Amino acid sequence: MKKLIYLCCALMMGSVLFSACGSDDEPAAPDKGGQEEQEEKPDTTKPEEPVEVNDSLVVITYSGSTATVNIPEEMEGVICESGTSAHVVLTSTNTAKELYYAIEGSSTNGSLTINGTYKLSVMLNGVNLTSNQGAAINIQCGKRINLIMKDGSTNTLADYAAGEQKACLYTKGHFEIEGNGTLNVTGNANHAIASKEYLQIKKSVKAINIKKAANDAIHVGQFFQMNGGEVTIDENTLNDGIQVEYETDDNDQIVADEENTGSVIIKAGTINITVNSAEDAKGVKAEGDVTISGGTINIEAKSNGSRGIQADGNMTIGEESGTTTITIAATGKKCTVPEDSEDPHKCWGIKVDGELTINAGTVTVSKDGLTTKNGIKCGSYTKYGGTVKATIKEDE
Repeated sequence: MKKLIYLCCALMMGSVLFSACGSDDEPAAPDKGGQEEQEEKPDTTKPEEPVEVNDSLVVITYSGSTATVNIPEEMEGVICESGTSAHVVLTSTNTAKELYYAIEGSSTNGSLTINGTYKLSVMLNGVNLTSNQGAAINIQCGKRINLIMKDGSTNTLADYAAGEQKACLYTKGHFEIEGNGTLNVTGNANHAIASKEYLQIKKSVKAINIKKAANDAIHVGQFFQMNGGEVTIDENTLNDGIQVEYETDDNDQIVADEENTGSVIIKAGTINITVNSAEDAKGVKAEGDVTISGGTINIEAKSNGSRGIQADGNMTIGEESGTTTITIAATGKKCTVPEDSEDPHKCWGIKVDGELTINAGTVTVSKDGLTTKNGIKCGSYTKYGGTVKATIKEDE
């Protein structure tokens, strides 16, 4: 009877947790061409009636070196392979409906691995999880993964420094983060947050803080889209702040997919990045285009050869989604890494290999409060509006 009562309580908790997960954003999709706003549509990936998810909710509660996993009796296709260990391993063969996982409690030697082939949602309910084996959270599912932070919660993740994991928080599929909570992530071995496919940060997010990253703080394939919230990446990151690469196949060929744009898309919210621990590092780096149509971006490019923002493609700045303010302090010196010893490159506030187009907003690149000659370097430059307080150097 006690087990039944506990399970019922857990399911009731799940109803409360997921009831706030309505659609506050347009579905994730990369901007086509970088200048047109995506049409807003209802997010049809979430249940219309959250109260109906009771029989689809798995509750994982961490307590030191153990974890309690409650799987509803009526739920089919989900098994726990880890017993009571705090290193929880769940495998789902379900393909009929979306499943939900709520995690709570604390462990200094625990983790969560979810294997499956269908979309799922994970609720962070004030969890504090440090792994002594690998990633803190590892979701091996190539479908849409929705990470939801319970409103008002603080969630802390850290991984194993000697592990071979790709990130402290890793997802194989489309990754979306929402919920008015706070997420603190420490990537001791590699990236802090990584997704093989796109990452979208939704309007409802309160804060994501990268405390440390042994590689990039946030590393994704396909595209990165930020619709709101605040992302802070401090100087303990040993490579780029936000890096987006094209998704590639096993032969290292770019995957042919309309979502695979290699782009950074920022529509709202606040980004704070300090680059100070690695030469040649970038605050924001895209293999494709960078499109900024709203939000506040503050970047300190302190290390040698660093760039505040770098686009291998084109970059467009406007105010379609709201006020845009970009402030970059470019104070680093020339890069001195061995491969650049013959032709060391400078630190730049913004570097765009293709065309830089500014339609609106305020862009400032300075050094010690004064305009620096290492402001903006681009292939070509067009300004239709806005305010630019930076030197501009176009490729000859």
